[in-house]
Amino acid sequence: MKLLSLGLLLILGYALLTSLIYFRQDKLIFFPDFPSREISSTPKNIGLPYQSITFTTEDNVQLHGWYIPHPQGKAVALFCHGNAGNISHRLQSIQTMHELGLSVFIFDYRGYGQSEGEISESGTYQDAQAAWNYLTHTQHYQAEEIIVWGRSLGAAIAANLAAKQQPKAVILESSFTSVPDLATQLYPLLPVRWISHYQYNVMDSVKNIRRPILIVHSRDDEIIPFKHGARLFEAANEPKEFLEIKGSHNASIDISRTRYTDKLFEFINSLD
Repeated sequence: MKLLSLGLLLILGYALLTSLIYFRQDKLIFFPDFPSREISSTPKNIGLPYQSITFTTEDNVQLHGWYIPHPQGKAVALFCHGNAGNISHRLQSIQTMHELGLSVFIFDYRGYGQSEGEISESGTYQDAQAAWNYLTHTQHYQAEEIIVWGRSLGAAIAANLAAKQQPKAVILESSFTSVPDLATQLYPLLPVRWISHYQYNVMDSVKNIRRPILIVHSRDDEIIPFKHGARLFEAANEPKEFLEIKGSHNASIDISRTRYTDKLFEFINSLD
């Protein structure tokens, strides 16, 4: 009888956990309020002139971003940031791109920062497309002048855009192959492939990118295992390059700063 009761409790607990993940997936993927939705700083804090931009998606959602021109810009980086916080938490990335000789357009997805709307996978794809449209229609960049660059969740969004638009080049940092692939590692006992509302299938996108691509991943990444980056590199079309760095998911770029920036400089200059 005790064993039966214990079994029922385990089944109930399993069902409750599965239901929680099924109905609260958005809270496990998107963190627009961490650490805050407030725009806490701007490129002015690092001495860079910028334009605060409001632009509109195809489904009529108003988004917010910054355009940071470089006086001798070789190209422009369209940067898709990770799943937590907003553009004001990416000043170090903006500074790195500027030092590499790039203009930068960074934007917040719907529901993040000062952008309107509610976050969704299809919405983030539309947001990236609207950012591309801003660069091509308003700033008059050609596709061959745009580097699509994404980090973590942003890499999935960037890869989807790049597969459709074929820009000058693509940089994907700390990317997973897909949400279900990653979820099976985080929740190995749950039927996550059946219940996942989100796909973010980076593997499929990478296979359809026909432009130079650089994939960056840390072997020490505790959130998105190294094998995700390795599998993406294997699936990518030539010309392709891989940069292995060190350190945790959120600290690897700081820890590997010199190796990271040297490789970016080499990759970007090879595009000319």
